[in-house]
Amino acid sequence: MRRLILLPVLLLLLAGCQRSSAAPDGGPAGEDRWQPRPGIGWQWQLRGRLDTSVDVPVYDIDGFDQSEAAVAGLHEDGRKVICYLSTGAWEDWRPDADEFPESVLGEGNGWDGERWLDIRRTDVLEPLMAARVDMCRDKGFDAVEPDNMDGYRNRTGFPLTAADQLRYNRLIAGLAHDRGLSVGLKNDLDQIPELVDDFDFAVNEQCAQYGECEATTAFVEAGKAVFHVEYELPTSRFCADSRRLKLSSLRKTYELTAWREAC
Repeated sequence: MRRLILLPVLLLLLAGCQRSSAAPDGGPAGEDRWQPRPGIGWQWQLRGRLDTSVDVPVYDIDGFDQSEAAVAGLHEDGRKVICYLSTGAWEDWRPDADEFPESVLGEGNGWDGERWLDIRRTDVLEPLMAARVDMCRDKGFDAVEPDNMDGYRNRTGFPLTAADQLRYNRLIAGLAHDRGLSVGLKNDLDQIPELVDDFDFAVNEQCAQYGECEATTAFVEAGKAVFHVEYELPTSRFCADSRRLKLSSLRKTYELTAWREAC
């Protein structure tokens, strides 16, 4: 009798598992999270008046600067929307900048008004980052792009290790997943083998310029998009390889305005 009862239950569970797989058009992974597929088109704009006319299924825009209405408008046009946040560096112009104590602020990261964060101090940073991811969720975003996720490879002013970075990156991924949002691994190429299962897609800058794009293939092999941008190379120098590797590649300016050249 027990076997007769368990069989239909087991079949229902299996059916539920099948329904939770990613849709072929890059649709939901599970009931709550979106899974972008390799090669999907996208637009990345962090500065200037938001241009919603680019005919692509994915937009990556600034989480603080863009409104709930802007996200809703992109959704009405059938787009998925990624929330850009800096999670590994402090930015002096953000509305929550004063909530970061001086003790967690390190060296500048090369951009005006930005300083690396001491990612070992999760007691301080976790609630601040949770609030930021809450903002993304509350504005209706589908995913998060957390930036500056490779501090351990840079001169931050702190003795960060690879283990510190893995721990922090997984913390950020967990904050997004706990809120039903997808999350991308930004750069951090050396740790892709350890982190590919923790993230839903990757975002990479300049892998073609530095001969590193092959390092992103673990995401593609897992059925996960790699959103890739070059700033200095013409598209003739990287698009053929991008198509071979199934990357979602753009040429952009460093200012990340609306201008783009797609492969």
